[in-house]
Amino acid sequence: MAQHDKPILTGPRVTLRDTGPGDVDARFALGNTPQIHAMFGADPAQVRDITQEAAEFWVQSQTNEAYAWIIEAHGKLIGALRLHTVNHADKRAQIAIGILDPDALGQGFGTEAMQLLAAHAFDTMGLHRLGCRVLDFNARAIGSYEKVGFVVEGREREAALIGDAWHDDLMMGLLDRDLVRLP
Repeated sequence: MAQHDKPILTGPRVTLRDTGPGDVDARFALGNTPQIHAMFGADPAQVRDITQEAAEFWVQSQTNEAYAWIIEAHGKLIGALRLHTVNHADKRAQIAIGILDPDALGQGFGTEAMQLLAAHAFDTMGLHRLGCRVLDFNARAIGSYEKVGFVVEGREREAALIGDAWHDDLMMGLLDRDLVRLP
């Protein structure tokens, strides 16, 4: 198990933290919702029930990543987010988020989590730019990113085959000066 010095990031309703006891059971309890996984680019017809081993692997993956956090709301694991492809020389990284609890969707938890992590990336890590990719039909995620200050910078046409349909990927970017901060 990798050990990283991940700070706990706390907002009004969301806490970003490292993995801990009970996370495997919590991830297993969330299961795999096909409609949620479709928003990540998976074919919903191919999504299978989660296994205990898959839940353990998911938690271990979060533990191993230097810049990955569990998203907790009301004391409950609801998803995860991370920075990846961190380039300290160019002061940039990519950001990815996944809200896995269907009951937590559309309540602003993801927006708050993104604001917390972006503020940490800019203020503590000294980054200047964050980027992300999002499927063009994922209106909820696009709206959340825009609330944080991300703007659409490009489109990769027919980049994702989901089932038998092609979908575009939007590339979005956020500069440190454009972050919409928590009140």
